[in-house]
Amino acid sequence: MQALVYVMAIMGCGESDAACREVRIDQQSYRSEASCRAATANALARHNDLEFPTVVARCRPANATAQLLRGSDVLLPEPGRMPAANRAPRMAARVSVTR
Repeated sequence: MQALVYVMAIMGCGESDAACREVRIDQQSYRSEASCRAATANALARHNDLEFPTVVARCRPANATAQLLRGSDVLLPEPGRMPAANRAPRMAARVSVTR
């Protein structure tokens, strides 16, 4: 039996109900969803060059296909805080793009 590996999908989201697009997969892989989620803030800081109103990270099994996520589905944490561990893992963090 092969161990499950998680990857972090970097997604660019538009506003409101526009669909988010998976634009990158972070190079790092993780042994658990928890370790992937713990690394999201640092990973998003490395992917700060994307031209989207909101950039989110989503941890998923490496063999899973991308899932549809809409801008209105993204759970944004309070400024300076990560989402609670018991909250649905629909997003990990947000990067604001300054233009």
